[in-house]
Amino acid sequence: MLQAEYPHNSSVETLKIQALTEICTLISKVVHLDTTLTHILQVLHDVLSMERATLVLIDQNHQHLAIKSSYGLTVKEEQRGIYGLSEGICGRIFQTGAPCVVPDITTEPLFLNRTGARSASKDGVSFVGVPVLVDGEPVGVLTVDRLFGPAVSFEEDINFLDIVATLIGQFLMLHHAIIEKEEKLVEENKSLKAELHSRFNRHYIIGNSKAMQEVFWTIEKVAPSRATALLLGESGTGKELVARAIHEASPRSDAPFIKVNCAALPDNLLESELFGHDKGAFTGATSAKPGRFELADGGTIFLDEIGEMPLLLQAKLLRVLQEHQFERIGGTRTLTVDVRVIAATNINLQETVDHGLFRADLFYRLNVVPLILPALRDRKSDIPLLLEHFVKSSNERNGKNIMLDQTTVEYLSEYSWPGNVRELQNLVERIVILADKNTIQPADITDHLHALPHRATSVATPTQTLAESHIMPPNPPQPTSLKDLERQEIIASLRRHGWVQARAARELGLTQRQIGYRIKKLKLEKPEFVGG
Repeated sequence: MLQAEYPHNSSVETLKIQALTEICTLISKVVHLDTTLTHILQVLHDVLSMERATLVLIDQNHQHLAIKSSYGLTVKEEQRGIYGLSEGICGRIFQTGAPCVVPDITTEPLFLNRTGARSASKDGVSFVGVPVLVDGEPVGVLTVDRLFGPAVSFEEDINFLDIVATLIGQFLMLHHAIIEKEEKLVEENKSLKAELHSRFNRHYIIGNSKAMQEVFWTIEKVAPSRATALLLGESGTGKELVARAIHEASPRSDAPFIKVNCAALPDNLLESELFGHDKGAFTGATSAKPGRFELADGGTIFLDEIGEMPLLLQAKLLRVLQEHQFERIGGTRTLTVDVRVIAATNINLQETVDHGLFRADLFYRLNVVPLILPALRDRKSDIPLLLEHFVKSSNERNGKNIMLDQTTVEYLSEYSWPGNVRELQNLVERIVILADKNTIQPADITDHLHALPHRATSVATPTQTLAESHIMPPNPPQPTSLKDLERQEIIASLRRHGWVQARAARELGLTQRQIGYRIKKLKLEKPEFVGG
């Protein structure tokens, strides 16, 4: 029943090698299962002139065979290619695990032509099919049509298609392994998240104190809504963590969470960062750039240090909050976005409004749901949990095995932490890096604490805690708060520069607007410093 042999010349062998090379290259990329399978079948057509190639696979329920991929069939023809496990030629190949050839489909009753892809007369068409095996078990059938011709050798076709079917079987195994690995990683991720949730509450924020429970309650209430939230509190209290927690607990959790520090950029760059610019909008704008509001479309944008935003930019932000619209710098097209805004500040915005440095209408628009984050000194019961977490994380980063003695934990729990959680985290990192022994005692950290700003007085009294009596050097006197420390730094810089605000601002890394605001906030008057 076999037709005449292929001419045994180098051109045919070259075509086979070319086809196998292309198929192996496709499999090695493992981009996408369906796309790769279709391209493999296309190679059979383009290189070896095999018509209507199909890959039939068993369904997940092991109930029937269906065309998984094809080349030369329309979508409707492919959808009609469904067979019982023992139905027709494909069913026979699947059940027996052996290849099959139909030299003339017009004479074979088992050839069903269910796809309807062949002409009614079925003239001049042969059919070749081989099983696709995985771990020795049939999982499908690879088939091709052949047009009648004296140079067609079914035996050579079968041998070649067996090789291709083996490669497809290996590819299916690889794809299945990748899917299993991804599913395992997803489950491990869920398990890890569940563990973190149980240990660090629902929002991955460490704290069991009453003050933090109130924060968690507010997050749960605010998150499902579309309302703008304003996070208030001292620097280092974890405002970004809370903003992210609100986003993750909201219906927008699958969309972007974009953060912007309004004090980190000059005024002109901040506007471009937030709203983007078109090509040619200013010198150096060689291409268009989307702003953070565009990138956050459908999600949440976190505007940290919102009190440092310049007045002109505040008007543009107010429009986005009210109308959800804006234009890029240099652009004329109005863009519409759906973005939830969460803002944060460590200054008193009402005071900035009173001083004319912040728009009252924007303040009221932002202050829909204010959330005050407690200072660390107001949630001291959380300090042992935070210490445990930071020590563990720092040990992993630095390849150490440092432990804090219980007396050290108690010692640190009594400190007032003017820098809040950020100060605590930085101190732990410094202790772990510099430690020359595994267990840290209170005496080992006093030098580290001396370098920090403190709240206590310089002379220990009978009512002072153990930590306060050890950490305060008698001289020189330390500032009693972050505000005092800021005041001293600004005074010193102004004195060095003869009260020239621009020079002092450059030295401190501030804008003139920022240093002007701080001078007003701290109530510094020039006559105090005239004459030194």
